[in-house]
Amino acid sequence: MKGAARSLSVRVAAAMVVLVAVVSVVIGGLTTAAISSYLTSQLDGKVTAAQGRAIGALQNGGPPPDSPHGQDAGTVTVYLESSTAVGKVITDDGKLTDLSGAALGVLDDLPAGANRTVALPGLGQYRVRATNIGPITVIAGLPTKDIQNTVNSLIGWEALFGGIGVLTAGGVAVFVVRRQLRPLRRVAQTAREVAALPLDTGEIGVTARVPDQLTDEGTEVGQVAVALNTLLGHMEHALDARHRSEQQVRQFVADASHELRTPLTTIHGYAQLSLHQGDPELFTHAMGKVMIETTRMASLVEDLLLLARLDAGRPLDSRPVDLSRLVRDSVIDAEIVASSHHWELDLPAEPIVVAGDEQRLHQVLTNLLTNARRHTPPGTTVTVAARIADRFAVLTVHDDGPGIPAELQPDVFRRFTRADTARTRTNAGTGLGLSLAQSIAHAHNGTLTVHSAPGSTTFTVAVPMLIS
Repeated sequence: MKGAARSLSVRVAAAMVVLVAVVSVVIGGLTTAAISSYLTSQLDGKVTAAQGRAIGALQNGGPPPDSPHGQDAGTVTVYLESSTAVGKVITDDGKLTDLSGAALGVLDDLPAGANRTVALPGLGQYRVRATNIGPITVIAGLPTKDIQNTVNSLIGWEALFGGIGVLTAGGVAVFVVRRQLRPLRRVAQTAREVAALPLDTGEIGVTARVPDQLTDEGTEVGQVAVALNTLLGHMEHALDARHRSEQQVRQFVADASHELRTPLTTIHGYAQLSLHQGDPELFTHAMGKVMIETTRMASLVEDLLLLARLDAGRPLDSRPVDLSRLVRDSVIDAEIVASSHHWELDLPAEPIVVAGDEQRLHQVLTNLLTNARRHTPPGTTVTVAARIADRFAVLTVHDDGPGIPAELQPDVFRRFTRADTARTRTNAGTGLGLSLAQSIAHAHNGTLTVHSAPGSTTFTVAVPMLIS
């Protein structure tokens, strides 16, 4: 019963029934009052006519008359003169009968002029009128029982028809409201279907939707349906993004663990070797390997820490940076480290100044140049160019090496992605260089993209210019 009481369809139907009932009562009351007023007005006319006949009888024959003088049955006629009072009432069979003393007592104090309704003992409700004719007060009256009977009958019929109208309105209201709210029940069913899904784990995919035929925004239910579909779309996107993020974190932790395990295993092995061997030369060699591996581990941890800070959205330093100078210095360093490659520089005459973190921008350049050096054979030409386009400083690193394998290109910026799947190479990086470079570019409100084909690979970095 509580559920029915809370049901929107029942409450709306109940409100409609109450409204119909109130309107019926108001209309019935006003109709009854109008009919009663109309009948009373007609009766007042008859009372006035009866009094006129009584006055005429008085003027023609003197009081009190001993015959009805054409009066209707039930007419009361009273003549008052000082202490004398004569009153007659015409019975239903047309005969005159004296009024009782109690009835005369009620009429004795009646003021002249207006029609009034009084209760006469033994006779009931009467509509009476008093008029002074010299020293004599003539009073005439007619019973109101016909009016009362008519009004009572009218009230009875109004109650009957009102009740029928209320019941009919209730039935129609329940039918119409349930029919109109049927789409809302479909919306609720969709919400229940989605609520029953296991949303706490795994990829959600596409959940249920409210059918398109119920999403007419011209109706309130359609607006609710559209809002629910929009909410479900956002929820799916958010949950899928969360799932992908969790998967990335798991993969990131697994890859980081794998990367750290190799140097730790090496350090552990050489430490054991140095403990069990007394050869100073072997000890020196072991400590050298330990130093190399610890340096590699420190670099990996620094890269991981920087990625974590960038993922957390921590702002970088933002100062004017001469990108032209930064590019020139980086290319000079690359020429010294990899003289077997051909390094070319293409810079405009005017310096290119951007707003950013100089150390991190230098890291982007270093990573891109190191990537070109490591993954191309000796004799490869690497061209580094910079230009200004649409308030952005655009830096390109192009090489004519073998290119990035097609199957690797979609994941080239993913963390721990390497062209060589072997993880024990002596000249291999950590697989974080390009991922770090892209994250740093994004932190500068810029982009890093790649286009590669056999014989041509181009990395493009775009960062906003410094607005003076």
